[in-house]
Amino acid sequence: MRYAWGSAAGVAVLVAALALGGWLYTLWQTGVISRRFPPGGAFVEIGGGARLHYTERTPQGRPRGTVVLLHGASGNQADMMVPLGAPLAERGFRVLAFDRPGHGWSDRPDGEEGDASPARQAALIADGLHRLGVADAVVVGHSWSGALAAVFALDHRDVTGGVVLLSPVVYPWPTGIEWYYAPAASRWLGPAFTHIVTLPVGQLLLPAGIASVFAPEPVPPRFAERTGVELVLRPDEFENNATDVFHLHAFVTGLGPRLPDIAIPTAIVAGDSDTIAPAFFHGERMARELPGATIALLKGRGHSPQWSDPDVVVAAIGSVADRMGLKGTVAPSPVAAQ
Repeated sequence: MRYAWGSAAGVAVLVAALALGGWLYTLWQTGVISRRFPPGGAFVEIGGGARLHYTERTPQGRPRGTVVLLHGASGNQADMMVPLGAPLAERGFRVLAFDRPGHGWSDRPDGEEGDASPARQAALIADGLHRLGVADAVVVGHSWSGALAAVFALDHRDVTGGVVLLSPVVYPWPTGIEWYYAPAASRWLGPAFTHIVTLPVGQLLLPAGIASVFAPEPVPPRFAERTGVELVLRPDEFENNATDVFHLHAFVTGLGPRLPDIAIPTAIVAGDSDTIAPAFFHGERMARELPGATIALLKGRGHSPQWSDPDVVVAAIGSVADRMGLKGTVAPSPVAAQ
């Protein structure tokens, strides 16, 4: 009995030591990451005293309209602004890229679950757009934010004139999600999991995770440094991100039947080799079910067309702007693959 008790006590001490080490390491690295990637833009106040962080590029030449860029899961505004901001500004667009609520440097006023829905995030960002004087914008959403952009098209027409969906997730998918989202999103386990486990383990797994997003293509040079993707490993943000992903399936189950009601110019850009949000299941299906939607299907491309083919994405945005009546000089629209 004494030996058995001693073994159990030893295991308990080891577990406690590892947990303490993980917590201290997370506390230290959270500060390091936050200082390395500080806010690079401005803040707009929304209801309840909360703030949304955004970056902005002003139009060059004659102003043509506004483009709003919305990042997907495990990211922040830089994932959209870095590859798309300059070419869009060169074509006369005012470009606004937001950190979604609870991501990057944006507040999450209602907490993890309260602000996890694309409907709620759309309402918060629309509030910010009103305060910035935006109307009839082209709203561009990548991946998770494909659903968010669709909500803008359906429920926030006052600020939305057209939408572009990049590798969107808009229908309930038949497979599961990564194993770590469930414990991180758990109301009871989540805080311990994200404050002890996810940052040290996430730093080890981050290169492989980034590679999977761009497969079968190579990762763009200095991607992690240019986008500050490590911000998502901070405990609160990781929990927010996990909660967003964990609840998305239920949300798009209700969203899918509403998509044919979108009545504004819509374009889709997706890679035919995307394994995260397969185009045949999401983008191509949406193009079939939504009258007037166009799709540029990119051969051999993965999940991030804003990085692999920014010219095609900019052309799709320009095409939507043309259909909205925001005329100007832009690159020709890519050939649509129906």
